[in-house]
Amino acid sequence: MIVLLLRFAFKPETDEPTRDRVLELMRRTSAVESVAFATVGPLLGGPAEGFTHAYCVGIPDLAALERYIHDPVHLAGDPDILPHFARLAHVRLSDDPDPELAAKVYELHLKKVALYPEWGELLDSIPQ
Repeated sequence: MIVLLLRFAFKPETDEPTRDRVLELMRRTSAVESVAFATVGPLLGGPAEGFTHAYCVGIPDLAALERYIHDPVHLAGDPDILPHFARLAHVRLSDDPDPELAAKVYELHLKKVALYPEWGELLDSIPQ
């Protein structure tokens, strides 16, 4: 299982209806066929390091991860999600013993950036 965890905070100018819409888009992305489990919502216990919300998905394997990052639902949602983030940090973890898994996951990320440079620019515009 590959687990992707995003911690994020909304920009101060993002109003509540827009926040709700962004969280709904994230829930839609987290429900694509390649995701085994997911949760989207506020961080419990108060803001950690300025982060207020989290997105977590469990993806069974590398093939499913590749489907996930190129899923049309995922691709359609990000342009309406990412511009509202003031901060974003990610954590990737896995129970897969493959010592090359991190490099393989990163290679999939680089391929996505190469295919969709505007997506890469959106990510780069968010403080980490």
